[in-house]
Amino acid sequence: MDYGLTDRAGRSIALCAVDDGNWRAVADIAPRDEQRRFVAALAARYLLLSMRGGVWTSLGVLADDTVVGHIMWGFDENDGAHWVGGVVVDADEQGRGVGRAAMEAMIRLLSERPDCREIRLSYHPDNSGAAKLYAALGFTPTGDFEDDEVVVALTVPREPVA
Repeated sequence: MDYGLTDRAGRSIALCAVDDGNWRAVADIAPRDEQRRFVAALAARYLLLSMRGGVWTSLGVLADDTVVGHIMWGFDENDGAHWVGGVVVDADEQGRGVGRAAMEAMIRLLSERPDCREIRLSYHPDNSGAAKLYAALGFTPTGDFEDDEVVVALTVPREPVA
């Protein structure tokens, strides 16, 4: 799922299905040590949620042709929103614009779905980097909390039917 996005080094950032050829690379994605209070120590945990939970779909994040991250999405029938979760960029790849490009790609991917009217996600209030990124992408606080995390939402505009 290539949307023509790049990181600050000019590498193509795209999303890809997790398959037999890349699942190990996706599972091994690890954040910086200080981020482990906000996300899982390895993306393998999110892959298991996708495989066993029946709600989430995991995707790999590619920089050119190299797996550098994980992101997942799901649809909540209760609130009618598409949710993004499990956003992890490998520690060695952080600070290069990979996370922003991956989120932009995910927004585009979900926005293509005819049933997508709102995209939601949650993050820990102490995660200032996530708060800054999501605000820059247009997410606004809903006033809700998911466990101890702030819930933010992005409305997906739709073309009026003529």
